[in-house]
Amino acid sequence: MKILIVDDDPDLLALVGFALSQSGFVVVKATNVPTALKVFAEEAPDLAILDINLPGGSGFDICAEIRKQSRIPVMMLTARGEEEDLVRALDLGADDYLTKPFSPRTLLARVRALLRRAGLETGGELSAGTLRLDLESLVLHLGDAEPVKLTKLETRLLQILIANAGHVVATERLLTHVWGHRGSGDRQLLKQLVHRLRHKIEEDPAVPKVLQTESGAGYRLEERR
Repeated sequence: MKILIVDDDPDLLALVGFALSQSGFVVVKATNVPTALKVFAEEAPDLAILDINLPGGSGFDICAEIRKQSRIPVMMLTARGEEEDLVRALDLGADDYLTKPFSPRTLLARVRALLRRAGLETGGELSAGTLRLDLESLVLHLGDAEPVKLTKLETRLLQILIANAGHVVATERLLTHVWGHRGSGDRQLLKQLVHRLRHKIEEDPAVPKVLQTESGAGYRLEERR
């Protein structure tokens, strides 16, 4: 699991990053709004932890931009405890709110809880409409149809698409999530993976209704009803 941490306090950034890394998470960091949005686009994190007061804007700005593209869990981090901040964060789509100071142990517990609720922990389950993806058994359930056995790569691709159901996921984000940092030549691998997956989940792979291509942008998963 990859976690994005955004905070302009270098000591807190180092502390939180160390605690998460020691617990097995991959950590990517940013100290301001423009960098955070760039890192989010390039790294495709599974969860974001955002400070509110930041150079170049606020954590609210980042949360709003993330919600335009993704349904990943978002935790707001702030030294303030005003109800107005909490309400605004939740209205923007944040999933949790933690007030400084806090212990690394508390943060880790809250992070794991968010990942469980999102079905992103090992052994969890993700769903979109009648699609249910079992991340442990690598099985996709399509309503009342027979379960479909997936490969690990197919599972990773569906994981990010289901987590962002209804939104276009950029090709670069898909490549990073499925294979890690990849070059432009690997777009053909992604096309082949999508082709194989469509033959497993579409009634007519030639006319896909679930896994759709957005020309020049990426792919979008539509929820089955």
